[in-house]
Amino acid sequence: MNFRFCTLRKVLLFFCVLLAAGGPLFAQRKITIKLASLVPENTPWGAAINRMAVEWAQATNGEVELIVYHNGVAGSEGDVLRKLNLNQIQAAIFTSIGLNSVMPEVMTISYPFLIRDDEELDEVLQKIRPELDAKIEQNGFVTLAWARAGWVKIFSKTPVFTPNDLRRLKVGTNPDELEMLQAFKVMGFQMVPVNMNDVLVSLNGGMIDALYQSPITVAGAQIFGIAKNMSTVNLAPFMGGIIMNRTAWRRIPDRYKDRLQRICKRIEREIDGSISALERDAVSSMTRYGLIINQPDPRQEQEWYNDMARHEAELVGPVFNKELYQKISVLLAEYRRRR
Repeated sequence: MNFRFCTLRKVLLFFCVLLAAGGPLFAQRKITIKLASLVPENTPWGAAINRMAVEWAQATNGEVELIVYHNGVAGSEGDVLRKLNLNQIQAAIFTSIGLNSVMPEVMTISYPFLIRDDEELDEVLQKIRPELDAKIEQNGFVTLAWARAGWVKIFSKTPVFTPNDLRRLKVGTNPDELEMLQAFKVMGFQMVPVNMNDVLVSLNGGMIDALYQSPITVAGAQIFGIAKNMSTVNLAPFMGGIIMNRTAWRRIPDRYKDRLQRICKRIEREIDGSISALERDAVSSMTRYGLIINQPDPRQEQEWYNDMARHEAELVGPVFNKELYQKISVLLAEYRRRR
């Protein structure tokens, strides 16, 4: 009996010592979240995501570790989505092209010439964001942040002020942007699918005469050296988002989730501000090195909107989500009346 009692005491004492010495190891279960990003690390997006990783670790006492794979090392957006579904990575930054594979409705935000400036985009996102987040969640993901990546503009070898100016040119388009390709084809433009890496060669060789792209991208790739003209009309907002697969989100303790989401919302606001400044700087820098700004007058600008409206029946439904398009159109009509 004494032997049993002594043995039990020793066993209990052993576990007490073990828990005292290794308590933090038992209490803390480190959760590693791998986040893939196509964005270069030395950009506002890259810097913001690095800050997010640091702040997530601080907010969870090191329990949640966010490892960021910058510069597209995890593969293309298609590769990343596949790995996200397999839980080989747990989170990713996508452009609207990548998000389109998760939720096709998102491309409606980029319907050409529908949303025309930052204020209209603010209004639309504020009203439809809960719906977008809910649809993404239905498809197995959680939205951590939405952010703008600037405005898509038309860059060309010769000046473009009106739709007919652009119709005379061969326009390069990303082969993955099927909705935009279809929209411009329906409107009668000469569209040529070209990978981003081949744009300069295609411009030099005469395969294309123009393209639509973010000024930040055009400045970084030195495309403006050949496509020396930029139309100031906003073709569409260039959107990005950070999503996490639901499996990984469920692993994070509930006590941390509100804190982590607040960090993401602040990072989102920081990205929006820095991208706007970066876009202005990119245009200013390109102008100093020879970019020519094509500013349509109000009549010419209205031609773009009228031209798009003529093809609405061919695009809304067959190409872009009808329900979301109608919702955005109503929001914009009300907003424009109030301005």
